[in-house]
Amino acid sequence: MDQDAFEGVRVVELAQWVFVPVASALLADWGADVVRIERLEGDPYRGLATQGIGTDRGGVNLSMALANRGKRSIALDLQHAEGRAALHKLLESADVFLTSLRPGALGRLGLDSDALRERYPKLIYARGHGFGVRGPDANQPGYDSSAFWARGGLAHILTPPDRGYPISQRGAMGDRSGATALAFGIAAALLKRSRTGTGSVVDVSLLATAMWTLSSDVLAAANGGEARPASGRGPAVNPLIGNYRTKDDRHIALMFLQPDRFWADFCRLIGRDELIDDPRFADMSARRKNSAACVAELDAVFVEQTLAEWKELLAGIDAPWAPVQSVQELLEDSQVIANGYIGEVTLEDGTTYRLPAVPLQLDEQPPPMRRAPEHGEHTEVLLLELGYDWDQVAALKDSGTIP
Repeated sequence: MDQDAFEGVRVVELAQWVFVPVASALLADWGADVVRIERLEGDPYRGLATQGIGTDRGGVNLSMALANRGKRSIALDLQHAEGRAALHKLLESADVFLTSLRPGALGRLGLDSDALRERYPKLIYARGHGFGVRGPDANQPGYDSSAFWARGGLAHILTPPDRGYPISQRGAMGDRSGATALAFGIAAALLKRSRTGTGSVVDVSLLATAMWTLSSDVLAAANGGEARPASGRGPAVNPLIGNYRTKDDRHIALMFLQPDRFWADFCRLIGRDELIDDPRFADMSARRKNSAACVAELDAVFVEQTLAEWKELLAGIDAPWAPVQSVQELLEDSQVIANGYIGEVTLEDGTTYRLPAVPLQLDEQPPPMRRAPEHGEHTEVLLLELGYDWDQVAALKDSGTIP
């Protein structure tokens, strides 16, 4: 079985933080040779302390490991002409140039899309940005918490009206969603090039990713409807969609999008046969009209048993439901384990750590988990591959072009 779908594809990445680096990590998972260019002082993400998984962990920087697994790292000062020359030597053999730099910075370095595509017609030029490459804010810096979460509407739509401040997002949610779209765009451009022989420009913004994530609300707002912010657990249009509290203060999420199909079997399952023909709840229209009463009936039923008891009982109905799990419980979920959704990396010294695997599997297998490179770990090796000799490498060190 060949898992290296991108074997033979070279990606030159000039990016930092999470969004764009994760896109090339996904390609590296499936065999791409990703050469990561870092500035001499390193990606600032290396210094981020967050949740005990970054530089504050005291061991492997797991944040960096997740975003950069399977790559090679070269440290170059692109302010030096010699550094830019080394970059262009890499681009001569590259299939993809991937960047998170803003248009102004790329232009100053002579790395804008027009310049590179003229010089390398087959090159795929891929860029991830906050707000798009056109418009008044094209050069504005954008992180996922600002471009995706705040400006992209998620903070507003997911914050209940009675809260004083918008809720905060979880780490890098928009970054990783946008990265998946960016990796898909690169794959599409590679396919197009195989048919046409020419490269393409691939663009993904965090703002557009937010709109795609909120497609249902955007559809409503764009077509005369209303995008309503999240609210508390009030009466539901469909009482068989929502969360119910159990005896041990846990929750079960029901998602019966075809409630009439499941209503009778569900009532029998929970021992409330009399609700089947209750005129208040006889069909979806009646349950909608009497939703508060229906929710109250179900509340009274669910609170009688624990989460474990409900999981055993609901296993007897072929309908969509799920326990509301903690992240720790998620790691121990039998489906997560059976499908290899968590991978393990083993370092040279025997140290191991676990990473979430890319959601995609090929031939029913997740990709192998590999470690991320240290800052500039492959600088000399890559320069030698590009045809530099040791005297030239030494000269680059002396000039401050490489560390």
